[in-house]
Amino acid sequence: MLTKFFAAQLEREAEITRRVLDQVPAGQHEWKPHEKSTTFGYLAFLTASMPSWVEMEIARDELDLNPPGGSPAKPRLDLTAADLRKIHDDAVTKALAALAATTDTHLKTSWQLLVGGRVVSELPREVVIADTLAHLAHHRGQMTVYLRLLGATVPSIYGPSADDRTF
Repeated sequence: MLTKFFAAQLEREAEITRRVLDQVPAGQHEWKPHEKSTTFGYLAFLTASMPSWVEMEIARDELDLNPPGGSPAKPRLDLTAADLRKIHDDAVTKALAALAATTDTHLKTSWQLLVGGRVVSELPREVVIADTLAHLAHHRGQMTVYLRLLGATVPSIYGPSADDRTF
């Protein structure tokens, strides 16, 4: 079953993400490694909250990143590691509940991403959820680079790191 597969994958990735979020150093939310990079605060919030996308991809048929007449949400960026962990844990709990309440048939139905009212992507929900989990791993990897550059501990991810030999 797809729902059980995605739930198990989300639970595995969530534990890894928690280890990374726990290492976010205080007072570095405006830091970025390059002028073209995003700030650490935004990257950390994005990574922490990404599991909420799974719930949204199940419950809603579309998302408009720049709705006509609307404005994008502006997250707080000065969050502590504990704040980020709570955001992440709440998002994972809701995503797992949404997966438990849906069906594989529903996951095969179409979901749309829009920008300014224009469809830029239309894929089956199962593909969108798989992409979301890959996207989470990508941003979590970016976070480990930020952690390394700031001299913070880089936890083990899929194997030991130079800082964390436990696995």
